[in-house]
Amino acid sequence: MKVLILGAGQGKRLLPLTEEVPKALLDIHGRTLVERQIDAFAACGIKEFVVITGYNSTMMENHLKEIESRNPGIEIRTVYNPFYPVADNLASCWMARDEMDGEFIQVNGDNLFRSAMIEDLLKAPEAPVIVAINQKDQYDNDDMKVMLDGERLTEVGKTLPLEAVTAEAIGIYHFRGEGSRLYREVLEKAMLEPSGLKQWFPSAVGTLAKLTDVKVCAVTGHEWCEVDFPVDLQHARHLVAGW
Repeated sequence: MKVLILGAGQGKRLLPLTEEVPKALLDIHGRTLVERQIDAFAACGIKEFVVITGYNSTMMENHLKEIESRNPGIEIRTVYNPFYPVADNLASCWMARDEMDGEFIQVNGDNLFRSAMIEDLLKAPEAPVIVAINQKDQYDNDDMKVMLDGERLTEVGKTLPLEAVTAEAIGIYHFRGEGSRLYREVLEKAMLEPSGLKQWFPSAVGTLAKLTDVKVCAVTGHEWCEVDFPVDLQHARHLVAGW
């Protein structure tokens, strides 16, 4: 089991806070976002991490070395995405495709959560792909919305019709067996298209749903957030203060 963390982005919607600092290195009560993610996974027994870097990669790599040195037994590798200024995150996933062997979890670098959420994801019934979802009363334009057929995901995307949406994908995906292999193949095919650089990786998960069983795991009730805007950063710090 390994964890792939998508940490290439600058986080322009958080400027000027990210003028020099990658979004995943923003401070949340004394620890960075990426460090809090690694801590949560490590508490579940996961020790192998691959971080996709991009914006100010030297700063990210130095910080990850510090995390590794403070946590004996943890291994952190990096994969550099040179397309980060011009591409969306499907390209980051494609750059890390050689790391997608066996069983792995892929997580967005701007998610904040505790180990209990990951424990629930790991306890979910086995499937080639499992998508962590949250259900709420209303969804906005920025939510990565999903459509479900029971516990099976059928569609995922930001532009799905609201009347058909039943949940949002929060940015944590668990792949194993056939799911890992098919995901790599879908990424390869997507990047052969001229539109590949401008796609979000959930579009690949939507394609996967046509090829294999993509199940969901509801994390409704857990405290978590994603940090996209300054108000989200305030919310993240408020959450951690209560932890």
